[in-house]
Amino acid sequence: MALDELKSAIPDFAKDLKLNLGSVIGNSELPQQQLWGTVLACAIASRSPKVLRELEPEARAALSAEAYTAAKSAAAIMAMNNVFYRTRHLLSDPEYGNLRAGLRMNVIGKPGVEKVDFELWSLAVSAINGCGQCLDSHEQVLRKAGVDRETIQEAVKIASVIQAVGVTLDAEAVLAE
Repeated sequence: MALDELKSAIPDFAKDLKLNLGSVIGNSELPQQQLWGTVLACAIASRSPKVLRELEPEARAALSAEAYTAAKSAAAIMAMNNVFYRTRHLLSDPEYGNLRAGLRMNVIGKPGVEKVDFELWSLAVSAINGCGQCLDSHEQVLRKAGVDRETIQEAVKIASVIQAVGVTLDAEAVLAE
């Protein structure tokens, strides 16, 4: 099992990450599609080759072809949107907010899976990428769709743990060179 291999690669000083990784994936109350779509989108967003290599096969096995593609699409579109909207928010000139974005984002309207699942994956990726405007936007859509705060927090917990595992393992690889 790749998850076990990933956990065993985490150094002793990061034992909490090892425990949290097992918990957020192994004990998640999210439905399988939401869980593994979140895991895959976050593994991509973490930019960690090791994390992606280890988690992708389990995600692929757990997801339909449509959900697998949609989770990758969420990571891709949010990689663009998070930079664009975070920058727009951080610029001191509010007039940028009045300009047309002019970026294609069709996948958000027709992701190929339930809108709630795609929004949850987009929110998790936005947490990794630190875009407050996107976090607010996706959280509002989810809440209006009846998703409870606990589910939203679960996705953010998965994102935070996967990101931390990626940072830790990639740093250890560099230090071992």
